[in-house]
Amino acid sequence: MAKGKVIIAGAGPGDPELITLKAVRYLQSADVVLTDRLVSEDILDEHVSPLAQIIFVGKEGCNNGQSISQKEINQMLVQYAFQGKLVVRLKGGDVAFFSNVLDELHTLSENQIEYEIIPGVTAASGASAYAGIPLTARNHARGVRFLTFSNKSNYPESYWKELAYTEDTLVFYMAGENWYELAENFLRNDISKEKKLAIVQQATTPYQKVFVHSFEGLADAKADQNFVSPSLVIIGKVVRLNEAFSWKENSEINENYFRSANRNAVAVLKENKLSA
Repeated sequence: MAKGKVIIAGAGPGDPELITLKAVRYLQSADVVLTDRLVSEDILDEHVSPLAQIIFVGKEGCNNGQSISQKEINQMLVQYAFQGKLVVRLKGGDVAFFSNVLDELHTLSENQIEYEIIPGVTAASGASAYAGIPLTARNHARGVRFLTFSNKSNYPESYWKELAYTEDTLVFYMAGENWYELAENFLRNDISKEKKLAIVQQATTPYQKVFVHSFEGLADAKADQNFVSPSLVIIGKVVRLNEAFSWKENSEINENYFRSANRNAVAVLKENKLSA
């Protein structure tokens, strides 16, 4: 039997209409879809063939809450491709921003499996657009940097000083739970009062919320640190533009837009369709 093909595609940051036409075309003809947690269910429900098998491989858990490792995902890619199937590996946002795409590319290359990469709208682009914050607005930012931050980050003080003084916009992925600790690094290094900090929660979804803080006023905001995942932090002069150009109101819903982590991994949506 001839080997199949793997499509590694970005689904966008949440709004199901932000997926590309090319990704949709492959979803409609896929035999198997391996999907991350941060993919809108509307995409799976509307665009995946009813004959396809959907397997949830979110890192935050699946099958009775047990997490699926990257090694297991790699094994599934090989397994289904060797069965001659068209496999779509669907990732939230874009495939190249803080994902494990390199591990998967190594696996496919080592097993001589044909693949194609389809970009998607990354969370930074979606969050900034839906919050009315142009990332590189003229006279506000010379560039933009994409970074990560967690309570395990251990960067030297010189690193934080350079970030505090740069004219670039800074976008921190995976920083929502630790946003105040992140801000303290900038306060300690005398970040300009012209810069502000925005936390964008569940960007581009119907549950999106944007919270903007000035650094001098952060002491009053310390208690409000809990944000629903995913949340993204934007720091820079461009954040000030939110007040003038924000076009999407904050949601009043305090729920998670994305599927729960313990959802059954095997084709739940499509099995329900076929049995209906």
